[in-house]
Amino acid sequence: MSTLEAAHGGEAHAHWDTSIWPFVLSFGILALTLSFTLQFVYHLSLPAVIALGISLPLILGGIAGWTGEAMGTGEGLSFASMGWFILAEAMIFVSCFAAYWFGRLEAPVWPLPGSVELPKALPVLMTITLVTSSFTIHRAEHFLHEKNQSAFVQWVLITIALGLAFLGMSGFEWNHLIHEGFTIQTNLFGTVFYSITGLHGSHVLVGLGIFVAGVFPAMKGNLSPGFWRTAGLYWHFVDIIWFFVVSQVYFW
Repeated sequence: MSTLEAAHGGEAHAHWDTSIWPFVLSFGILALTLSFTLQFVYHLSLPAVIALGISLPLILGGIAGWTGEAMGTGEGLSFASMGWFILAEAMIFVSCFAAYWFGRLEAPVWPLPGSVELPKALPVLMTITLVTSSFTIHRAEHFLHEKNQSAFVQWVLITIALGLAFLGMSGFEWNHLIHEGFTIQTNLFGTVFYSITGLHGSHVLVGLGIFVAGVFPAMKGNLSPGFWRTAGLYWHFVDIIWFFVVSQVYFW
């Protein structure tokens, strides 16, 4: 028995140093980067789609596997560590917004030639959907504290459905704008729009991966309050960032 196991009464713990999931996740991120490079640098659409098809299962599987590995092992996700992670992610968004503000304020005219008028009703609906998901995950945490397993799982599933609906609306909007000829290569605003909304969408995707990793153990009775407290914190961060995205990109 290891020293760690002995210190905790022989309970099993996740062995992060031997986990395969960071390795899987890293290859997924590499494939995702490669897909963007193939599409936007070398203009090879088919290889880009193949790389994207490889990356998404690896990323989602890596997130779900790595997160699920901690469920019920006594370690879980660290609430304090998530705070530092959120701070680091916030700085990435700040850098993107700063580049946007600088480019827009320095531009001789705005909107730039080639820009299209962004929809106004859809981002409002997306905002309502995402804000509602914050309330539903908070509601789920309420039932978690009451140890009401069925109600907790139900509200988590509602939250996942709302997150998927948000991504679906974002994808619908992208498809509509691209067919209108507004792409990431159109002008500075196109680059900013797809970069910032895509970055935010990737964070929504990560949050859904965390929820999916936790909801299946929860269905079996493993509720892990520490895990869900940390997952909820991350989801609230994603919601807050969206207010900056929608106010600056859509309504400024």
